[in-house]
Amino acid sequence: MINSERDWINKFIRHLEYERRLSAHTCKHYRRDLISLQDFCEQIDIERWPELDHDTVRSYAASSFRKGLSPRSIQRRLSAARTFFRYLLREKHVKTNPVASVSAPKSGKRLPENLDADRMARLLNFSGKGPLVARDRAMLELMYSSGLRLAELTDLNLGDVDIADATARVTGKGNKDRILPVGRYALEALAAWLKERVTLAANDETALFVSRQGTRISPRSVQARVDYWAKKQGISTKVYPHLFRHSFATHLLESSHDLRAVQELLGHTDISTTQVYTHLDFQHLAQIYDKTHPRARIKKTPE
Repeated sequence: MINSERDWINKFIRHLEYERRLSAHTCKHYRRDLISLQDFCEQIDIERWPELDHDTVRSYAASSFRKGLSPRSIQRRLSAARTFFRYLLREKHVKTNPVASVSAPKSGKRLPENLDADRMARLLNFSGKGPLVARDRAMLELMYSSGLRLAELTDLNLGDVDIADATARVTGKGNKDRILPVGRYALEALAAWLKERVTLAANDETALFVSRQGTRISPRSVQARVDYWAKKQGISTKVYPHLFRHSFATHLLESSHDLRAVQELLGHTDISTTQVYTHLDFQHLAQIYDKTHPRARIKKTPE
């Protein structure tokens, strides 16, 4: 690329610094991303910015992807180029913005973490006596048993759990109520906690789970107790309350393969939200397929 064209990057950076008052750090990143575009142009013998077209920009994005750049980094590069060409349009150096309609590869959805069944069992199998231990065991068992959100757990009142009926009424997002089944271990833990609760709770407190002070337990306190028991039980990965919900959904889907039922239990309005939990289930099914289907693997014939 000829020197006069390279200088447009310097002019653009000065524009960012003095007209748009962007930080030196931001300008440094703009320059780095535009130099990468300039280098690509020189490799394919493009000498002037007006020669860059839509297809060339797409090739640039594809080349970046092949080199191992993440979709997010490619998005940043294209954003810098798009802003640069808007500047060149303003300065009447180009007639079109070839980056305007080019998009980067979509970033993959971040898959929810979960604890496998063995580690979850180890986490929940803690020992100890006293009201706080009973409370913590009931909270953790209930989160895993019914897939509760943290806010749903802390908002529970005494009348929301029916031990005889093995159900819990929770209020989810959008103030929507749903009735959830409660498993045997959680019911046993809840019954033990209700016997101890009277030693902690204030006389007029309606919350199912209370703090040392006798008032409704806070989400932050639940987070701290989850972290405490995870470390005490030797769980090396980071454990947080929502991990119980992720694990509940993943384990249930692996066993039932019923996406609609899991959607109802989680309280998801859109099934696409629930579908993110199918990743582990698919991996499991793929392994079974590879092992059992007669045409899953191509066997080499003897030479």
